[in-house]
Amino acid sequence: MSAVQSVGVAIAVYVIAVLVVGVVATRRATRSPDEYFLAGRGLGTLVLFMALFGTNATSFVLVGIPGRAYTDGIGTFGLNAPIIALGIPLTFWLIGSPARRMAARLGALTPAELYARRFGSRAVGLLLFAFFTLYTVPYMVQAVVGVSVALEQASEGAVAPWQGGLGVVLVSLVYTSLGGMRATAWTNVLQGAVFLVFMTAGFFFISSSLGGLEAATDAVRREAPELLRIERRGLFEPRAWASWGMVISLTVIGFPHMFARIMAARSQRSLRAVCRLYPLALLMLWVPAVLIGVWGAAALPGLERPDAVLPLMAKEHMPALLAPLGVLAVLAAVMSTLDAQLLTLSSMLVRDVLDAFRPQGAHAARNEAATRAGTEAAPGAAADAATEAAGRRDIVAGRAFVVTCAALVYTLAQFWDESVFEISKRAFEGYTTLVPTLFLGVRWRRFNGFGALSSILAGNAVLAWGWSGDMP
Repeated sequence: MSAVQSVGVAIAVYVIAVLVVGVVATRRATRSPDEYFLAGRGLGTLVLFMALFGTNATSFVLVGIPGRAYTDGIGTFGLNAPIIALGIPLTFWLIGSPARRMAARLGALTPAELYARRFGSRAVGLLLFAFFTLYTVPYMVQAVVGVSVALEQASEGAVAPWQGGLGVVLVSLVYTSLGGMRATAWTNVLQGAVFLVFMTAGFFFISSSLGGLEAATDAVRREAPELLRIERRGLFEPRAWASWGMVISLTVIGFPHMFARIMAARSQRSLRAVCRLYPLALLMLWVPAVLIGVWGAAALPGLERPDAVLPLMAKEHMPALLAPLGVLAVLAAVMSTLDAQLLTLSSMLVRDVLDAFRPQGAHAARNEAATRAGTEAAPGAAADAATEAAGRRDIVAGRAFVVTCAALVYTLAQFWDESVFEISKRAFEGYTTLVPTLFLGVRWRRFNGFGALSSILAGNAVLAWGWSGDMP
């Protein structure tokens, strides 16, 4: 069996596995919007950790970071990993923990709905939805771009970028629309295990193939010594480094798909356990990602697309039986994020946009049914039936919106011409502008809807000014 055939077989087995999980989760997903969008708020420690970790480990880490290390060197690690290993768990606890409790108390199923109910302002929910979408769509695009590169390289050009991207989007679409949050969380356990195993195995096998850690590093010292130094330029200039450090540590809590997973946690105890495990897991992922990218500069000089360095290094320097893991790792990282993003955007479209513009939401239907039954004080079976019908409509609408979001992302991915790192960087900067509202909304009782609207608009105005190049 050729290398390309073995990759094909590995991908087929993986796809079948995640589709089976999606089908199994379907039975429970159709019970209620709470079950479909938040897995009944019942994610335990293991599934919650893998759902958060798997969702956070995107092609930014498995494609963008090795590509950035290929060009910028060893400093890429210090630019990101130590900061996020501490910053992300801290934001989970400071913002995510009270948000989870508040969401359960208010019956909110999306991040935007939580703050709309917290402030009693639909405008806050709609504005949050707008900016969540504005920054999530490019982030989804980079995922599709990243996996397209990996599949093209692994197949030696047999799978065109448009074909690889389409396949990933379709598979993610199927199990996400079928099983909702529970399907995406369960598949994240498999996906997280795949890329953790690959990065650990890749680190040892690739370094061994290059003659060991010392020999691999010596080759870089001979061929590209500048990659082993950190020069004060670009993101490594002190002010830029501090600014980027703030962005990279705060941005994750601003991801609506990560926020929604925290809302789905079973208990505070589960969330605390996740915060303890997170730093170690992140370092296990980032150390190999950076070093493989740096080694690739000497082993594979002159790459036109540095983003391809990880799958190429896996193909050249890992045993034939394990090389397909490189493609599966990127595939798993992309799908574990893409499914969460599709589901969260669709849930916000249903709960925060559709409910705002249709005459009757679930609550209105319940009250009308109760009035017809003549039991306003105790609605009874008629109201329960109306509520159940409204819930089914929300699930159907959610599935329709998942398809719409997937089509939009795939279309944009065919025309977007930036590196995975650069696309992600802009999205991260945007998410960070929402963090003050997310924090103050759950930590300061006197913070109100006007303050939330002002904070969101002012932060994004400053960001737009900075992007324009006019900021000193």
